[in-house]
Parts: sequence; structure tokens; C-alpha cells
Amino acid sequence: MNQYRCLVQQEFVHKEYQLIPIRYEDIFLIKDWRNQQVDILRQKGLLTDEDQKNYYNKVIEPLFEQTQPTQLLFSYLKDGQLIGYGGLVYVNWMDKRAEVSFLLKTDLTKDKDVYRALHLQYLALIKDVSFNSLKFNRIFTETFDIRPAHIANLEAAGFVEEGRMKEHIWINNTFVDSILHGYLKTYYNAER
Repeated sequence: MNQYRCLVQQEFVHKEYQLIPIRYEDIFLIKDWRNQQVDILRQKGLLTDEDQKNYYNKVIEPLFEQTQPTQLLFSYLKDGQLIGYGGLVYVNWMDKRAEVSFLLKTDLTKDKDVYRALHLQYLALIKDVSFNSLKFNRIFTETFDIRPAHIANLEAAGFVEEGRMKEHIWINNTFVDSILHGYLKTYYNAER
């Protein structure tokens, strides 16, 4: 298993769920899920196996050895089986902040209650990474305003809406707002 040099702890576990540094073996399933859910991502166009291999080898692999990587990506497992992935992207080490990314296996997004439970579990784990291991001050998200259930999950997990970028993204032949949510270390400490 690859390890992030910047993390002392490589595995984050709660009940049957865990986050581990992203594995090469998972990238092709992730590619499929990204292609199936392209409308909710910043991704433009469909990814190929070659795209995934190149991205892993040229972008992700070098991050493991960096003391301050620009992103930390994790495989999200339930009972040892891959169910999603995500991490911290656009990491700013000086300001101790990062954007949270998250993508669940497409089939698991169909049932709102299943999605909610898995998303909330992921958010609890990524908070542990962010505030206990990395000692960050802030994490944040940007969500396209076509995902009310996702936004409700963020708010249920304590993320606070901090702004709206009007008509920020072009999806399915229309401009859609982006909603920004933030979560501070002080919120995390107050919840504990």
C-alpha cells in the first residue's frame, strides 16, 4: 500500500468504513464512476483507461513522497470493498485549508438514504484526516446546485453555506449556481 509521507496515520477507520491512500487497483472503477457521473464533476469529457494510468503515474504517485502534496486522495472502503473515493484537493498548507472531494459508486447514489449514510460516514472520516492528522483549520466544498441531497448531507454534517456563485457552471444546456460550504476546526472541536 502506498503511503502519504505527510501522514503519520495512513488508515482512518470508523466501524466497517475506512479511508486508505488511493490504490492503483481502484483507478479503473473510479474512472467508470466519474464517466457515469460527469455532470456533477468539473471533469470535461469522458476518461479513458490510458488517461487514468497517466494521471495515477504522473500526478498521484509523486504525491505520496511529498511533504506538502497539493492533494491527498483516498480509496473509501466498506468491509474492505471499494465503494467510493475522495480526499483533500487544492491543499493550501500555509493557510491550513483544503477542498473536500467525494464520489460514491454510481449504484450507491440511487437510494437517497444509502447515499446519505455513506456520505456522512465519509465526511466524519475526512474530518478526522483534516483536523486530527493534518491539523488543518478549514475544509470547504463547492457543489453544483443540481444536488439538493448532497447539499443537505453537507449541512447535516455541520458544513455551513458560505456563498453562492450565480450561474457559475454550464450543465445540460443551462447555467447552474455553485454553492460553497465551509467547516472550521472550531466546529469540529465543539462537536467532540
